[in-house]
Amino acid sequence: MMLSIIGIVVGVIAIGLFVWSRKDQDMTNELTDSDVRAMENCYKALMEDFTNYQVDSERKIAELEKQLEIKTNSAERRMDKMNKSLPSVIRNVVGHIEFAKPLDKK
Repeated sequence: MMLSIIGIVVGVIAIGLFVWSRKDQDMTNELTDSDVRAMENCYKALMEDFTNYQVDSERKIAELEKQLEIKTNSAERRMDKMNKSLPSVIRNVVGHIEFAKPLDKK
């Protein structure tokens, strides 16, 4: 009789421990799932930020390339203009040098 009572008590304790363990595992799973969802949201936000950064960087690079091309074209136009007027400038300078009076009277 005593043995059956002890068996019943041990069985009830075992069932209680099983139920408690199950609830503890469910709570742990819920906490882990919430952490995983938070990490997913963080990763998504990070991916969006990185994508926006890439798009902004490409846009800035394209703008800088346009500005560089404009400045290069402007410099080329100035050089072409200067090259066209260079012979007349040289003629003027050489003309003044050729017809200048010598400074020393020797």
